[in-house]
Amino acid sequence: MRKEYNNRYGDVYTFTELENGNIQWSGNFEYTRFGWPNDYTKAWEKFQEEYGGLDYEEFLGSIHTYDEETNQYVFADLLPLVTSKTNVINMVDPSGGPYITEGTDMKNFGLKGIVKEFKSNKDGYEILVQKK
Repeated sequence: MRKEYNNRYGDVYTFTELENGNIQWSGNFEYTRFGWPNDYTKAWEKFQEEYGGLDYEEFLGSIHTYDEETNQYVFADLLPLVTSKTNVINMVDPSGGPYITEGTDMKNFGLKGIVKEFKSNKDGYEILVQKK
C-alpha cells in the first residue's frame, strides 16, 4: 500500500508499506529536524551508587524533578550523565511537516503500526513499526 501526504508547503511525501511490515517514507528531507532518545545508563548507575531506593522506571520519572524552593534540579549532579543515543533516531520533522515521533500511530496516515524508530536511507527513512 502506498499513501501520499502533502504538507503545508506543498511538498509531497510518500509512505509505502514494505514486505517486512515497516514503512518507507520518501520525499524532500533537505530541511529536517530529527531527534535522538536519551540514554540514562550512566546516570542510573551513579544513582544506584549514591542514592538507590527507586526502580528504573521511578528513576526515569524523577531525574528531571525541579525543586521550586531551592530553584534547582533534585538530581542536578546526575543530569550531565544523561546523554543521547546517537545511533537511534526517534523523531523526524521535515520543514512543513509531517512531524512523526516514536509512538505515533501510523493509522493517522492510513497505514498500520506504531512507530518504534527510524533508519535513514538513500530515499528518506524506513519507519520501523510495532505490529498491532
